[in-house]
Amino acid sequence: MSKKKKESKPQKTKSKSLKGKSLKNIWQDAILELLDSAPGRAYSMKQLLKKLGLKKREDIKQATHLVYQLVDDERIKELSNGSYITNREREELTGIVDHVSSRFAYVRLGADKEDIFVKSRDMASAVDGDTVKLEILPTRHGDHPEGKITEVIKRNRTRYVGKIELSKNFAFVVADYRKMHQDFFIYPENINNARNGDKVIIEVTSWAEHDRKPEAKVVDVLGKAGENEAEIHSIMAEFGLPFKFPEHVERESEAIDEGITKKEIKKRKDFREITTFTIDPLDAKDFDDALSFRKLDNGNYEIGVHIADVTHYVDLKSELEKEAYDRATSVYLVDRTIPMLPERLSNGLCSLRPKEDKLTFAAVFEMDDKAKIKSEWFGRTIIHSDRRFTYEEAQEILESGKGDYAHELITLNTLAKKLRKERFNKGAVNFETTEVKFKLDEKGKPLAVIPKVRKDAHKLIEEFMLLANKQVATFVYNYKRGKEKNTFVYRIHDFPDPDKVKDFSVFAKQFGHKMNVEEQSISRSLNDLMEKIEGKPEQNILEQLAIRTMAKAKYSTETKGHFGLAFEHYAHFTSPIRRYPDMMVHRLLQHYLDDGKPVSKEDFEQKSLHSSEREKRAADAERASIKYKQVEFMASAENKVYEGLISGVTEWGLYVEIIETKCEGMIRLADLTDDFYEFDEKKYRIVGRKRKKIYTLGDRVKVRVKKTDIDKRLIDLVFADQVAKKSFED
Repeated sequence: MSKKKKESKPQKTKSKSLKGKSLKNIWQDAILELLDSAPGRAYSMKQLLKKLGLKKREDIKQATHLVYQLVDDERIKELSNGSYITNREREELTGIVDHVSSRFAYVRLGADKEDIFVKSRDMASAVDGDTVKLEILPTRHGDHPEGKITEVIKRNRTRYVGKIELSKNFAFVVADYRKMHQDFFIYPENINNARNGDKVIIEVTSWAEHDRKPEAKVVDVLGKAGENEAEIHSIMAEFGLPFKFPEHVERESEAIDEGITKKEIKKRKDFREITTFTIDPLDAKDFDDALSFRKLDNGNYEIGVHIADVTHYVDLKSELEKEAYDRATSVYLVDRTIPMLPERLSNGLCSLRPKEDKLTFAAVFEMDDKAKIKSEWFGRTIIHSDRRFTYEEAQEILESGKGDYAHELITLNTLAKKLRKERFNKGAVNFETTEVKFKLDEKGKPLAVIPKVRKDAHKLIEEFMLLANKQVATFVYNYKRGKEKNTFVYRIHDFPDPDKVKDFSVFAKQFGHKMNVEEQSISRSLNDLMEKIEGKPEQNILEQLAIRTMAKAKYSTETKGHFGLAFEHYAHFTSPIRRYPDMMVHRLLQHYLDDGKPVSKEDFEQKSLHSSEREKRAADAERASIKYKQVEFMASAENKVYEGLISGVTEWGLYVEIIETKCEGMIRLADLTDDFYEFDEKKYRIVGRKRKKIYTLGDRVKVRVKKTDIDKRLIDLVFADQVAKKSFED
């Protein structure tokens, strides 16, 4: 019997050669393939024979016998109603739901594995971000296999933010989260005094099953929807950001002694008599880096990068430490900062304010006039900043050659430009992304969208911070000779995925730009492209997409280098007031300077992973707050005609970036009335079925705002001439 089973092993696909096979084996394979491709589905004998396409009596008789034989061999199973089903166990996979549309989702199985398409009716109670089990169905959706979710293993979240709408006997909440495609039902006893139209935080009490809505209760009322405070608080709640520091953490920070003892000064290099200053944004309150400068007798320059010595004040076993680790980063929303450390530290003790003695951790370099490092020193220092510059003040001095410390600033700028040139010569990628800020009134309403401009003063500080970060990482890596290295927290950036680079090159080609996608040429080709698009309408779109094409930078104990900066070793050393990894770097650096033994790699890898996750959360929240203000700003711009660029093409619409405001909205295909448009995925375009009108990536178009949705942070656009077209054609 076992020998017979081995000989009749089912074929997985019809494409395999049938040469040398008997008709019996072909029918047997077809029966097995049919049943195996639909686990859980039963077929009657009549259905099986019909699928085989048999009509001759003798063939039907032989095939019927084959089915009985397969049952005897336990290859298939006969059910009590006389139908037949596969004996093969269902293949169950595990993945994470990406619920991109109310009609369907994809389940991501992980790197190098194909995403599974799932119709909303086959989602069970799963929602976006949930970890699920699913089975593969015999059908496909385009290039993707189709599946059905069988179990939710882990919920991504149980709390949502949204707007509550009350009726007489119940209420429901429409979640702000764009990938939550169901409303939440709220019983009257669970409304928690919320009023109609309030922004609320809800806790899910029952997930949607058997065509019922998910149920929830209101746990917090944030205020009236549309008001700045309520909307910003809703973003904070959506991303799980803290609203305030716990009282015990605040008390601990207030209890720190701010005095600097003579004993502490003796442990440090004293830079108080050396020219030192800070350069920061106009509205900055925490100054965590300063530059010291002096010319040496040998003609070289001594440049110190002095960083706030946060770990001097934050003990490893303190509540402050636990809170800093949990937050891992400061978060910068459009109208406020959610700091990693309480104000007593971030704006007081650790802020390098002018005319005050401050404790710092420094990287000090002796450099020649070609910006080559002749020697370096790392350790704890004490400084006394002579001047606090804003970027604007420093830039004015660089341009005019006049003002406080003009010679020092101009010399530092000259050296910074040489460091920058060397970086690019070695393959660094020059991403000058266009960021926006908002001019807000006293109630937080946006009055204007202003692109941020980076000038030499910004780049001067950036280059010396990059230098310090690189040299600290290189120093620790080389400190211990041999293959086994000291554990350290690096900032790593992998080489981009070649397929993504090719896709990006196709995207850039839509705008008339060519790229060399060979591995050794990518960074140079990207730099050439960034240079060519500077000042052009497509600059922002291509810069943003280029960044998304790159691998994501993250924290790790692995020494994989930094592709974007073209550094073999790189760490974050220069911002411990706002980044926890910098605190880890300070502690580890001092530990090795004191000849400490290597620390646990596993422990610091876990902390690095946590910090990377928190960094992503912060970036997502910051983007959400910017999008909210963009939508709010554009809400007052209805009927105004804007020039835009088509920045994305999908099966449901065209994304358009408005050139003037950098805001992105969507023209929905359902709103296009002059023709029925079809999506051409391979060529990034839509094509009218009748008139063959084409809209493609990179096209310049004129649009106006149709409507805005503050809750979903969406802008709906229409073509500026759409109404005229419709009336003309009618």
